[in-house]
Amino acid sequence: MSEQRYGEWVVVRRHGGHVAELVLDRVKAMNAVSTEMARCLAQACAALGEDPSVRVVVLTSSHERAFCVGADLKERNSLSDAELVRQRPHTRAAYTGVLELPMPTVAAVHGFALGGGFEIALSCDLIIADPTAVVGLPEVSVGVIPGGGGTQLLPRRVGAARAAELIFSARRVAAAEARELGLVDQLVAEGEDRVEALGLAERIAGNSPVGLRAAKRALRLGHGLDLRAGLEVEDAAWRSVAFSGDRAEGVAAFNEKRKPAWPGE
Repeated sequence: MSEQRYGEWVVVRRHGGHVAELVLDRVKAMNAVSTEMARCLAQACAALGEDPSVRVVVLTSSHERAFCVGADLKERNSLSDAELVRQRPHTRAAYTGVLELPMPTVAAVHGFALGGGFEIALSCDLIIADPTAVVGLPEVSVGVIPGGGGTQLLPRRVGAARAAELIFSARRVAAAEARELGLVDQLVAEGEDRVEALGLAERIAGNSPVGLRAAKRALRLGHGLDLRAGLEVEDAAWRSVAFSGDRAEGVAAFNEKRKPAWPGE
């Protein structure tokens, strides 16, 4: 396993050839997202997005009791209005960096995933949580609104009315209810969120990298469109893979009853 650090608080670990683990590692602050941590997260995502060998990214936390507690409010309290305006592009780039990763992404959540921390998880394609997880978007309780995509990503998961109730009430949701409401996708045994997420990532990574990226693109771009427009998005994605080396290898491997050796092109 190789490891690369982006600044002090973000680490990328490579598992085998095709799974990257993106670790939030600001332990002393429960991974609260400061300006510098946001810059580092955006840099790590940019590097991962440009790496064709990465087929799946898993978002994890090195803190025992938190995935990420959201924005660094201690830092925010020290910022002038002008400084807050200058900070905004950095924090936004961190959240969109996760959201726009072109390969499948899985968040492994335990403990607190609140505000921007939950938005990081919501930016992933799948969320695996353990029973200690507590999620929510409490921003209105401190006079702001979700600013890392929460007002757009949450209704896409749970519907407009449920998202409104959760955002307006600012309430925290424990793991069992979160699974029931669809705020997380899978609930696993305590302490097993990272292991299960990495295991799922390995299974996903066994599939065509060209196919995975095209399928994600179709899912993301087609969401919310009417059926006819969505099918056009799907057709464009299909055409992008239909004449690829991966498609040729996949068909050949199936007929030859062997494991594919994906060229990734």
